[in-house]
Amino acid sequence: MDNERSRKVTPLQSQYMQQQERQDQIQKRRRRGLIRRLTLLGAIAAAAAVFIIFTFVSQSIEIGKKAEEKDKLASQLTELKKDQKMLQQEIKNLNDDEYIAKIARRDYFLSGKDEIIFNVPDKK
Repeated sequence: MDNERSRKVTPLQSQYMQQQERQDQIQKRRRRGLIRRLTLLGAIAAAAAVFIIFTFVSQSIEIGKKAEEKDKLASQLTELKKDQKMLQQEIKNLNDDEYIAKIARRDYFLSGKDEIIFNVPDKK
């Protein structure tokens, strides 16, 4: 019925109607332009958010790896410091003649004057 009615009604071609149609077209163009601008701005904002999130996650992972490596290197450093102290003590002892004599007696069964060496087996 609506279709029949539109055939019977003839549109008015007045200056006012033409002006209204132009304003409607201008509003439609503006609305389309606004929607396009907002869509573009939304896409740019989404891309920036994805980039920021990706950067944050990758940096967090990298920081975690560096922290693990730092802990590992710190434990190695403490072990090396212990070894250094032990080696410095060994150097000091090797410069001592009594210590060298003690090692020679223990490992090579050397004896001094008027000494007798008794080899006692371990309890193990």
